[in-house]
Amino acid sequence: MNALPASRRPLHRAGAATALVAMLLAGGCQSADPATPPAPSAGSGSTDLAAVCPATVVVQAAWTPEAEHGALYHLLGPTPTIDAAAKKVTGPLMAGGQSTGVNIEIRAGGPAIGFQNAGAQMYADPSIMLGQVATDDAIGLSAKQPVVAVVAPFDIAPYMIMWDPAANPGFNSIVDIGKTDTKVLFFNGATYMDYLTGSGTLRRGQVDGAYDGSPTRFLAEKGKIAQQGFATNEPFIYEKALPQWKKPVKFQLIHDTGYPIYPEAVVVRADKKAEHAACLKRLVPIIQRSQVEYVKDFAATNELIIKLNDAYKGFPYSKEQAAFSVEQQLKLKIVGNGGNATLGDFDVDRVKQVIGIVGPIYAGQRKEVKAGLTAQDLVTNEFIDPAIGLS
Repeated sequence: MNALPASRRPLHRAGAATALVAMLLAGGCQSADPATPPAPSAGSGSTDLAAVCPATVVVQAAWTPEAEHGALYHLLGPTPTIDAAAKKVTGPLMAGGQSTGVNIEIRAGGPAIGFQNAGAQMYADPSIMLGQVATDDAIGLSAKQPVVAVVAPFDIAPYMIMWDPAANPGFNSIVDIGKTDTKVLFFNGATYMDYLTGSGTLRRGQVDGAYDGSPTRFLAEKGKIAQQGFATNEPFIYEKALPQWKKPVKFQLIHDTGYPIYPEAVVVRADKKAEHAACLKRLVPIIQRSQVEYVKDFAATNELIIKLNDAYKGFPYSKEQAAFSVEQQLKLKIVGNGGNATLGDFDVDRVKQVIGIVGPIYAGQRKEVKAGLTAQDLVTNEFIDPAIGLS
C-alpha cells in the first residue's frame, strides 16, 4: 500500500489550507540533533514495564505531530530526544509522572513515511510495536497485513462535512445537503464518501473528488459549496486564521450519519499480539490514563507537539490551534467513554456495523478483505482497564 489510506487521504488537516495561513500559525523552526535517549529509571508496580515490554516501545503515528495524538505524546518524559532528520522523538515512557523503566519512540507518519498506512509500515519494519489505524483501514489490511486494535483514544472520528451557514441557511445536516445540488468537495478515494453516496445521503452527481486541501474553491464560491475536513481543525482555521474568511462555518460529523469507525486506534500486528500480551496488559491502561490526563491538562504536551512539528519542518501549527483541537475533542465527545464508564474500549456491535458497511464497498472496488472477517479480528478489549474513564 503506497497510497495514503482512505481515512487519512481525504481528511488530513495539514494541507494547503493550513499552508495558506502559515504566517499566522507558524512558530520558528527548531531542530535537534539525534542522540542516544537517556536511560529510563526503574518503574514500579503495575507501571513497571521493563520486564514485559521492549526496551523501547516504537509507535508509528498516522500523521505529523498534532493535538489529536496527544495521548501518545503525553507519554514522553520532560526531556525527550528529537531526531529532526528521521522525524521521530524518543524518551522515557512515563505513567503518572513516573518512569515505567522503558523508552518510547514516536515516529511521524503521513509525509514522513511517504503517506504509507501505519499498519502497512508495521509490516515493512518489524521494530514497530504499535501503530495508529482506523477501523475502515484495518478492514482493508485484514487479508494480508492484519492488525488488531487494543485501545481507542478517540471514541468517535472528528471527520466532518462543513458549509457556510450564511450562504446555506437551510443546511442543518449532511442529509440536507443531499437534498440540493450543492457540490461537496472531498479527496478522491475516501471510503466514507462511498458510504454517503451508497446510502443515498449524498448523490453521486454532487460529490467532487478534486479537493486538494486548499480553501481556494470554497472562497471563490463564497461558501456556496460544502467540503470535508476535521471538526478539530478547520472551524478554527476558517474563523480565526484565514484572512479571506474570518467567520464561523457549520458542520456535521460523518460519524453521526452512521459511519462509526474508531479513528487511528492503537493497533498491534495480529501475528504479534500474543508475543506482546504481557506488555499490553500493563501498557494499554497507561495509554488510557494518558488520554484522560492529556485532555485535562494539555499545555505542556501541546508545547512539545508544536516543538516537534517545527523541528520536523511540518505544517504550520500554533498553540491556539492545538488548544482548539482539545476543546473540540471534549465538546463533541470525540474523546469520551462511549456507552459506558470506560475510555478506550471498543463497542463490538459498532465494529460489526463498520464491517457491514465497508466490506461491500471494498468488494465492489475489488479490494481483498479477509474471508469471514469478524469484529474480534479487528479489535480486542482484553487489555483495557474498565475502571479508567473520563469523568
